[in-house]
Amino acid sequence: MSDRALREQVAALLGWEDAHAGVRLVVEGVPRNQWAARAAGLPHSLWQLLEHIRLAQHDILDFCRNPNYAQPKWPDDYWPGNTDVPAAKAVAASVAAYLADLKALTELAGDPGVDLFARIPHGTGQTYLRELFLVADHTSYHVGQMVDVRRALGIWG
Repeated sequence: MSDRALREQVAALLGWEDAHAGVRLVVEGVPRNQWAARAAGLPHSLWQLLEHIRLAQHDILDFCRNPNYAQPKWPDDYWPGNTDVPAAKAVAASVAAYLADLKALTELAGDPGVDLFARIPHGTGQTYLRELFLVADHTSYHVGQMVDVRRALGIWG
């Protein structure tokens, strides 16, 4: 596989929706009053999961780009502090920030000036490729949880 083909596949993986729903679909049409609802037997609301996806993705992007990276505190900085029903503007801002960071990660994947197999200089052995895979895997996992929450709340499909 050529370098270009690999980059195209990795970039596609970041926004993959061929085998399952993606963030854009899973947030579409959620009634405002359902964002903070907790479904019986499930630990997180849609708002918590959306914000967690956004925060974790942003952290990984920052780790990949910022030589002065400082790891946020786990778990406090990776989950939203406020679990109340968010304002529509907050949901829109979260989705927009997620999409902007996704675009930046996709551009990083496609940048021939970034050796995907190189270790991140300020890391502990992580490569850029590993971090891009981590974003795709992490997002996919939590989007699946969001689908489960929507199903349990009766607002999916």
